[in-house]
Amino acid sequence: MSMHTIKLHLGDAEATDALGGALARTRPAHDGEGLQVHLHGDLGAGKSTLARALLRALGVTGAIRSPTYTLVERYPLSEGGEAWHLDLYRIGDAGELEFLGLDGGEAVLWLVEWPERGRGWLPAPDLRVELVVDGEGREVELSAVSAAGQAWLGALGAGTAAYGFAADS
Repeated sequence: MSMHTIKLHLGDAEATDALGGALARTRPAHDGEGLQVHLHGDLGAGKSTLARALLRALGVTGAIRSPTYTLVERYPLSEGGEAWHLDLYRIGDAGELEFLGLDGGEAVLWLVEWPERGRGWLPAPDLRVELVVDGEGREVELSAVSAAGQAWLGALGAGTAAYGFAADS
C-alpha cells in the first residue's frame, strides 16, 4: 500500500485544537479493532495538546489528564467504547506494558505518545503523526499506515480547506 501523507503548518495552539477537532470529525467508524494513532515528536512538540483536542472533540468532558506518570488514561466515548491515551516516555522496556492490563477490548481509539518505546508490543499504527516545533507553531505530518488510516486521511484531506488548513498531500 502506498502511504498517503498530509503535511500541515499549525501556527498556534488554536490550530492544533482545530486539527484535533478535524481528526475527530473524520475518524473512520469503529470496525471492531481499535484505531491506533502513534504520536511522534520531541518533548514539547504538542503531542498531548493534539491528543487532548481530539478527545475533547470526541465529547470527552471533565479533566483530560496527561498520562505522563500514570502511563495510560482511559476515556469513555459517548458512541461506546473507550479512547486510551498512553504516554510511554517513562517506561524502560516494552515488556512493562504487559503489566498495565491493556488487552484493548474496550479501546476503539488508541492515542500513543512515544510509541517507539513500546515497539514489539504495540500494534502497528493506522495513523502516524509527527510533530515538530517551528517557531511559535508546529509542523505536522500525518501518514496513513493502514487502510483505515488511508480512509481517515482521505476524509481529512478532502476537508482541509474547510478546516482552515493548507495541506500538502
